Amino acid sequence: MTKDQIKSTLALTLEDHQLSRSEREALFQVFEPLRDAVEPLELRRLAFEVARDALRDSSDGGILAWLEALCKVLDRLEPKTEVRVAEAYFSPQDECWRRIVHLLDGARQHVDICVFTITDDRLSEAIVAAHRRGVAVRVLTDNEKAEDEGSDIDRLHQAGVPLRTDRSLHHMHHKFALFDNRLLLNGSYNWTRGAALYNEENFAVTDERRLISAYIKAFEQLWNRLS
Repeated sequence: MTKDQIKSTLALTLEDHQLSRSEREALFQVFEPLRDAVEPLELRRLAFEVARDALRDSSDGGILAWLEALCKVLDRLEPKTEVRVAEAYFSPQDECWRRIVHLLDGARQHVDICVFTITDDRLSEAIVAAHRRGVAVRVLTDNEKAEDEGSDIDRLHQAGVPLRTDRSLHHMHHKFALFDNRLLLNGSYNWTRGAALYNEENFAVTDERRLISAYIKAFEQLWNRLS
């Protein structure tokens, strides 16, 4: 969504110089998916531009009331400093793979997975299930590990899951995933049966916005580089 499109959307809600409850909720639904691409501060700046343009043609106090109501909508988009999710998981035991399956099952919009190797069929089944119910799933993995016996990468490819692998002499050794850009999973845990049954591994799950933003950027850069 371009800045001009954002301003046009805002201007439409200003035509009657008020912002109804339904308009407030509609704007939140429009802007909420954009908050990783457009900072709330930039949205505020555009809103003030729209209000300033309107005030040139009218001194109606309703414009300021509209702006005040809109700022309350934008307040809801501000990154939360309070971390509500801060979880740690350890293997060997079942809690790691079960938590990953739960996160995959709970995803509603998109899942980005950047993992060195995937051989645990339970996790692959959950990835395919998310893809089939319309979640935008993307998987980045290591090219050498994708060829290993027991790798589920070909299975994911056959199911239509978008995949990219590195083609360098070195390894794509990350082990992180993003769920609806709201939760980040990151740690040493490979998505394998060995990690679940035998290895001393760990990962953390958090909703800390600064970390999530950094990993979104890292994933996008790697995804684009491997296109």
